[in-house]
Amino acid sequence: MRTFMVHRVKVIFLVLLMPISFRAFSQTPEDTTKTVYLFSGIGADSSIFMNLQLPGYHKVFINWIPALPGESLTQYAGRIKSQITVEHPYLIGLSFGGIVAVEVSKLVPFKKMVLISSVRTKKELNPVQFFFMKIGMYRIIPGSLIKRTNFLTYRYFGAKSPEDKQALTNLLKDTDVTFFRWALRGLAYWNNKQAPERTIQIHGTADRVITSRLVHPDYRIKGGGHLMILDKADTIGHIITNYFGE
Repeated sequence: MRTFMVHRVKVIFLVLLMPISFRAFSQTPEDTTKTVYLFSGIGADSSIFMNLQLPGYHKVFINWIPALPGESLTQYAGRIKSQITVEHPYLIGLSFGGIVAVEVSKLVPFKKMVLISSVRTKKELNPVQFFFMKIGMYRIIPGSLIKRTNFLTYRYFGAKSPEDKQALTNLLKDTDVTFFRWALRGLAYWNNKQAPERTIQIHGTADRVITSRLVHPDYRIKGGGHLMILDKADTIGHIITNYFGE
């Protein structure tokens, strides 16, 4: 009789625990992890974000895929969005990657987005740059020049420290020239006029690639150049985590 009662108590105890155990077992990592997808600059890889710390967030880096002949930025976004597998993620776009992220955000439901050294709409880009891109000036730039650094490129991109100069050298050296030219053509015909919702823009006051005076960011980083993601990463990371946590 005593053995029967002990067995009965065990059965009741297990039945009570089953709902709790089932919930814990069925919970997937995506239920608890905050996932953020990061879009780098033209042809750059994830190393550009090497100094950006986002505690509590799972970072997934978007890999650039070859563009199709004559493909628009909108069409390209329609293909690259397949890399986003988590529902309602956070998005971060850097430079050209920010423009692609804006196009992707039209196709994928997202929580919040951050644009770094980038733009929300076409009107924030320099019209002179647009003119030269539209007449195809990018076609005559030698590939060797695109992949090479000197004091002018360091100044243009805002690379000051030896570490930043080396990072820029590595990025340009590994640039896919075909993709680079396609991206410039895509920018020339990009026509987004609607600023995305739930988005903040972080821009450097010393950015020469995307002129600071033409953009109206939520945050201006004093002295930040186009590659401030390298030397101002702590400040940028703090802004992002505060915004995502609101």
